[in-house]
Amino acid sequence: MKNSSFALIKLPAAIIAFLPLSLPTAGQTNLDPVLAPYAEEVEQAVEKGLQYLVSTQREDGSFPGNYGRTPGVVGLAGMSFLAAGYLTDNPVYGPTILRCLEFLLHCQRDNGYITARQGSDKGMYSHAIATLLFSELSGMVSPEYQAQIDQALPKALAVIISAQNVDKPEDHQGGWRYEPTSRDSDLSVSGWTLMALRSARINGARIPAENIENGVQYILNLQDREGDARGGFRYMRDRRGNNAYMTVQSGLAVLCLQLTGHHDSEEVEMGRRFMLQRYQRLAGIGNEMYGLYYYAQASFQSGGELWERFAEWMYERYLPRQRDNGSWPQEQNTPAYSTSMVLLSLTVPYRQLPIYIRDETVDE
Repeated sequence: MKNSSFALIKLPAAIIAFLPLSLPTAGQTNLDPVLAPYAEEVEQAVEKGLQYLVSTQREDGSFPGNYGRTPGVVGLAGMSFLAAGYLTDNPVYGPTILRCLEFLLHCQRDNGYITARQGSDKGMYSHAIATLLFSELSGMVSPEYQAQIDQALPKALAVIISAQNVDKPEDHQGGWRYEPTSRDSDLSVSGWTLMALRSARINGARIPAENIENGVQYILNLQDREGDARGGFRYMRDRRGNNAYMTVQSGLAVLCLQLTGHHDSEEVEMGRRFMLQRYQRLAGIGNEMYGLYYYAQASFQSGGELWERFAEWMYERYLPRQRDNGSWPQEQNTPAYSTSMVLLSLTVPYRQLPIYIRDETVDE
């Protein structure tokens, strides 16, 4: 690999391949206590949701709907199976995961950018999510597929680093936007790219520390420090803060700060208080499933009251909304998207994906 900064350190298989092959059940002693009363119902809902994704996946790995052929949606679907504890060698779900991987590999251009071959794909959203799946799968696939990931992942990471380093105005420095050449930034895209970088670091990639630090500083600059929206995070610095989209974005910001070592900072604590006041406002707003995913992750990382209250609300709201075919009400006219986002949210306490690892002292 030409750029050693993004080379993957090959960790022992016993360290990397730690995903169990079955879902947690109510009888397990290490089951998250907040999940325990809902464990059986959650397990059944997750299985139905995964079966829906299997039944609707096209031969090329894509899914129906407006964005079903985008790397972003395909990547989210693939991660749903990993989050539930299934690997590529599983006889039922393995072929679906591999079709997702093959689709994303096919979407990567020679310059490393992962983009849809046709139609809108949301640019760096899709690229970051696809990169995240590459990283989460690395070390958990056959030698043949591992060789392909070893070629694709460093190039994908290089695109992310290069996009962040574009010369930008002060308020946008350190972040990312829709395209690799964009000179502005927003919190939404920046959250996914930081997740991809964090996952790659866990898996041994040598990500320059300054790129993580610059991304964190960009997020910190988006936080409101006074007024009704104190503690919340804006989509962009020049956007008004007290609105529904700020509710959605704040879970994302708190999660990214926690995952990058700021778990006990004043900014994170302010963000948690904002989330406690706002989480029920996710219901029925635009990008509800998007907000759900980040609130689930951020509140689980936080533990304590925030996780207890949010998780109970999440189970009570979303388990009954699952349709008979296993899907959840669609957003973006793409049922695979909404279903994947709910699955990724429900499975957060399973702790299967490396990006779900939590400091278990948070509840002490």
